[in-house]
Amino acid sequence: MNLLRRYWLEFEVSEADVSRYSSYAGLQRGCGVTAYSQEDALVLLREHLFRNDPLPPISKVIEDVDISTLEKNHILPNIGVPSWRGIWYPNL
Repeated sequence: MNLLRRYWLEFEVSEADVSRYSSYAGLQRGCGVTAYSQEDALVLLREHLFRNDPLPPISKVIEDVDISTLEKNHILPNIGVPSWRGIWYPNL
């Protein structure tokens, strides 16, 4: 039984936000996290991606995302290991 779940999160990030917070760069596409729960995914994001910046507002969450449905030209070639607990896009 696999306790980990894959999450795809999309954020409300403006160009002004990107220039204000360096960790927001590239988030217009979204973010992939494997975690035990959505709350665990948010903890991972706060600890590793948004250490020095506030977590941006979340506009969409896809639980148990099918990786093959993600954008094929940029996201798929640049993901980390989605079967391990952690952030796999952007590949940290």
